[in-house]
Amino acid sequence: MIVVTGATGNIGRPLTQELVERGQQVTAVSRHAAAVPDGARHVVADLADPAGLRPALAGTKALFLLLSGDLHATGASPADIIGEAADSGVRKVVLLSTLGVVTRPFGPTRIAMRALEDTLRESGLEWTVLRPGGFASNALWWADAVRTRRTVAAPFGDTGVPIIDPADIAAVAAACLLDDRHSGGVYELTGPEVITPRQQTQAIAAALGSSVRFHELTRDEAKTAMTQSMPAELADDTLDILGSPSPAELRVSPDVQEVVGRAPRPFADWAARNVAAFR
Repeated sequence: MIVVTGATGNIGRPLTQELVERGQQVTAVSRHAAAVPDGARHVVADLADPAGLRPALAGTKALFLLLSGDLHATGASPADIIGEAADSGVRKVVLLSTLGVVTRPFGPTRIAMRALEDTLRESGLEWTVLRPGGFASNALWWADAVRTRRTVAAPFGDTGVPIIDPADIAAVAAACLLDDRHSGGVYELTGPEVITPRQQTQAIAAALGSSVRFHELTRDEAKTAMTQSMPAELADDTLDILGSPSPAELRVSPDVQEVVGRAPRPFADWAARNVAAFR
């Protein structure tokens, strides 16, 4: 049995689907009741209560651990999840971390994530750490404006980073869960190319077959919008990356190719597969 947390999200859903298609028994864990891919068992559990995971972890050989946003907050104890996994007889944990632990290591959320990586390394379990950069699916923030006004509003229109398709993260995670050769690996995951918000807008327009206008926000305008759904500190951290990416954040990593044997998919592929969200 393999347990997938965050199983109804942009990474967890394709990961669950791939594991089921590869003949694995999968327990899909989410905080709320939701549909999961056929063939998976669904368990409702809140990772903020690690003891509540025990029924899902019973008889499990491997765990994909994706933390929800509140588990990155001050006072959260995600390390307890690793303790529950070890106590339940789990053999392997694949942890979704972030590239920021090496490119921007001094922010509070990155310090906490690096501490969680260290806890996992010291747990006695087999482990793999995945460190993705920005996600292609963050473009879904623009979906309502594209549907209603055929407009994308974003800052730093001509500054890009090599964002990754969440389905490629899922493919790497599946390989790491199923193949012990990846135990002890730390993989940095990016897309195949640096792409700017203006270029993303063009790709969405091509998928729609209609024009989409790009409107460049100031940093202050972007922060005001972002703080409606995230803490101001996290908004500032995100805007620092988007506005002034470091050389490490601009690097295109070979790790997707090395793990799954194919290149990561470009943003245009993600836009074509998700075009219904923008119609």
